[in-house]
Amino acid sequence: MSIRIFILSKLMEDNNYPYKLKKQLSEPIPLDELGGLTESKLYYHFDSLAKKGLIEPVEIIKEEHRPDKQVFAITSKGREELPKLIYKLFEKADVITDMVVGLANLKYVETDKVVEILEKKLITIKAGWEKISQFDHVQTYKDSEKIREFLNSYFSTKTEHTIYWLEELIMRIKQGEI
Repeated sequence: MSIRIFILSKLMEDNNYPYKLKKQLSEPIPLDELGGLTESKLYYHFDSLAKKGLIEPVEIIKEEHRPDKQVFAITSKGREELPKLIYKLFEKADVITDMVVGLANLKYVETDKVVEILEKKLITIKAGWEKISQFDHVQTYKDSEKIREFLNSYFSTKTEHTIYWLEELIMRIKQGEI
């Protein structure tokens, strides 16, 4: 979903072709390599978006001794679908790193709605942690005591960290910093 949001958001700015977007992702930081985005995956997503009517080819650039470049534009259907995809990304994201493409494209959505989604997510995480932390006092066999302590510490730290950064994200969105 992130790749599709990336493509649609780039086409909101200007018509483009797959190879150029791949180059933009690889410079100056090789985000394409870090994210495992190959050229064939990018072309696959362009093709998929075109089949759904979200983008359309608008031009073919021909250069001597070079392959033709098919330039795409976003359709009105694509413009309608982009915010829906971004909201869905926030709803499905388990961690903030899953939200990066959505955060980079907040200008295409209502931030109040994003905050609402994130606040619901925060309530769910806190409720889940409250429920799990009740098991802290459960009797365990002596040989499993160390693993229980380790896991308790790990999950406690991880959950506190998640809650902290989700609250921080919500606050920064509300203040217009992101």
